Amino acid sequence: MAGDLRAAGYDHDGVTELLGEAAHAALLREQPVPARLVLDGVYADHRGTATGTGTGTGATAEAGSGRADSGRLARAVVVDLFLLGADIPEELLDAAFPALGHAGLAGLRLAGPAPDDPSPHAPVTGGPAAQPRSRRWRASADLRPHASDTGAELWVASDLGSHQRPGVLRTDHVLGIGQASLTLAQTTIRRPAARALDLGTGCGIQTFHLLGHVGHVVATDVSARALAFARFNLLLNHAALGIDPADLGARVDLRRGSLLEPVAGESFDLVVTNPPFVITPRRPAERAEDRFTYRDGGLPGDSLVARLVSDLPGILTPGGTAQLLLNWEITSADDTPFDRPRAWLGSGAAGEHAAEAWLIQRDTESPLEYAEVWLRDAAEARDPERYRASYAAYLDDFASRDVESIGFGMLWLRRPDDPARRPVGHRFEEIGHPIEQPIGPHLDRAVAAADGLEADLVAGAFERQHLVVAEDVTEERHQRPGAEHPGVILLRQGAGLRRTSLLSTAEAGFVSACDGELAVGQIIGAIGALLGDDDPDLAETLAAGVHRLVRDGFLNKLGATR
Repeated sequence: MAGDLRAAGYDHDGVTELLGEAAHAALLREQPVPARLVLDGVYADHRGTATGTGTGTGATAEAGSGRADSGRLARAVVVDLFLLGADIPEELLDAAFPALGHAGLAGLRLAGPAPDDPSPHAPVTGGPAAQPRSRRWRASADLRPHASDTGAELWVASDLGSHQRPGVLRTDHVLGIGQASLTLAQTTIRRPAARALDLGTGCGIQTFHLLGHVGHVVATDVSARALAFARFNLLLNHAALGIDPADLGARVDLRRGSLLEPVAGESFDLVVTNPPFVITPRRPAERAEDRFTYRDGGLPGDSLVARLVSDLPGILTPGGTAQLLLNWEITSADDTPFDRPRAWLGSGAAGEHAAEAWLIQRDTESPLEYAEVWLRDAAEARDPERYRASYAAYLDDFASRDVESIGFGMLWLRRPDDPARRPVGHRFEEIGHPIEQPIGPHLDRAVAAADGLEADLVAGAFERQHLVVAEDVTEERHQRPGAEHPGVILLRQGAGLRRTSLLSTAEAGFVSACDGELAVGQIIGAIGALLGDDDPDLAETLAAGVHRLVRDGFLNKLGATR
């Protein structure tokens, strides 16, 4: 299988070269028509080559000039089969998979004979279904390329998405590489670790990334189907992931179970999880098999996330961390958007171990918007009666708890080595603007900066440090026409979380002097001599502002990188 995919050039760059950037980007948004038009051009070019009459089409020209060679045709067939869900004639399939063939794909349950009736996903013009042979094959799973952290190309199998199949998704649907999965992978801090837990592994995407920096990974899921996909993906990519297919357990342990039950009594240096956090109305006498297991944990409201946030520090080693994505409810009684998460951090193992937390809210949605997103996610609009009933149930459910909005964000947790020393503490931020991706390296440096600042303050060494402005930071000054001094001074980050910081006059003076020549204490002393007569607390206030600028990455220690 891997050999055939590699020979066809079925990787991210190969797919982009074939389709063109615009069509490939549309396909990632589950909009297949532009890709369909490009592939139709490839097939037309191939037929013309065989008869000596083909010149290609405009769609073909977008993806690259020249007649389609056998490798390009094979890649088009693989893309059509797995990404667009088209029906492929048997002879084209066998040519694209010379080692495996249609029988091998069927044996792996990746494809099967297409139904006799015309496919709703057949090409709109002149695609493979227009070939003269009658026997056609259709994908049974999605299989798409994905780049690992080490630069190796992987292939990830999962269930077909809503744009590849008719009807509402099956309740045991296994997600592939979605935006949430990518967000978590890009957010995770990649420090070397002995042991990690991938809670709710799904198709295994987080485990693949963990294997690049972790000795052994335990991957759990409540779904047997998800674990089967994860195992298949591990074996398919064993060479790129550096695992022995004959001894999978040496690096990865796949376990079935809910939340922390499969790892009771164990501890980990790192936990990552994209849990089934979607808030879903509970129904009387509902059955577990009626729930979409990939997103619905079966608990009311946001209680599943509450349980995880409170319990996760209990399975971390001292100094161990957890990172997760989460939704939470914001009610009419809340003073801030973070009241509920803040309460969770004070209960259970999180409170017992004085866990540190950094929660970044990326977005909020109204109950109506939230209902629409998740009903669309499972293609429930294809059953109008079901859609109306589910939409009403969402609104009734949120109204019963006075929910005004739902927050979405990413959370970092740490069990401190010493509960009395918590450099990060509890930090809550709202950052809705675009941020750098992957953001994990920036978060890693921010945590390290907080740890280093705390150590310097405890040792009384901070005033002796020499600071420089981070390379991505710029300054803006705004003033009224004719004014002698600026009324607003801003620092902006061009990388990382891309924060903007409003500076006082003293802070602006301090930053201007941070070229590494003078120590922190010397600069504070000089500014105090200039401005201190007007503010006896200036030195203390300025020092606090400098601490903030160091924690937020605007200022670095001399010699540190950002």
